[in-house]
Amino acid sequence: MSGRHVVLAITGASGAVYGLRLGRELLAAGCRLTLLISRPGFTVIREECGLDWGDWPHETLAALEEYFRPPPGMLAYHAEDDLMAPVASGSRAPDAMVVCPCSMGSLARIAAGLSSTLPERCADVTLKEGRPLVLVPRETPLSAIHLENMLKLARLGVRIVPAMPGFYHGPRTLDDLVGFVVGKVLDALQIPHELFTRWGDASRVEE
Repeated sequence: MSGRHVVLAITGASGAVYGLRLGRELLAAGCRLTLLISRPGFTVIREECGLDWGDWPHETLAALEEYFRPPPGMLAYHAEDDLMAPVASGSRAPDAMVVCPCSMGSLARIAAGLSSTLPERCADVTLKEGRPLVLVPRETPLSAIHLENMLKLARLGVRIVPAMPGFYHGPRTLDDLVGFVVGKVLDALQIPHELFTRWGDASRVEE
């Protein structure tokens, strides 16, 4: 699976840590990563993770490279208003896209086919080109509108992977819970990992 081009969008839902961990795991798996971060996404990253990644694209890319330490040429970043970015075109569609975490507003706009920002446009491109699209919603409780939007997208082939950590693997730390959700996203992308012990494994911690 190495060499795949994956777009990761981080939006304004709580749970920025899931997106950051997923970015590290995708790079570790040999994927070429393009990061898209919405303005609310930057706010949540700052509030939840203490990371302030600047207001200009070149500043943000430098901060991302310092944080992720990617191999040369494996990490790209585009601002949410950069609708001329390569990933905005079907002729340069990524191999897969993940929105993690995915706010209900972003999910609704993707379900409606709106493309006012680069993350939304890239999701639209991913859908129309028939590439894997994975959304990681983080909201509770869910309204009927939220559920209807998820159902609409699921019927179009979008993988909905809610940020709902399991406990059968015997988590002992917050990082274990984050790893479980990120592992489920990697499963949806068919990327091998060892982030949690699977149900039925001999080493599974009994409940």
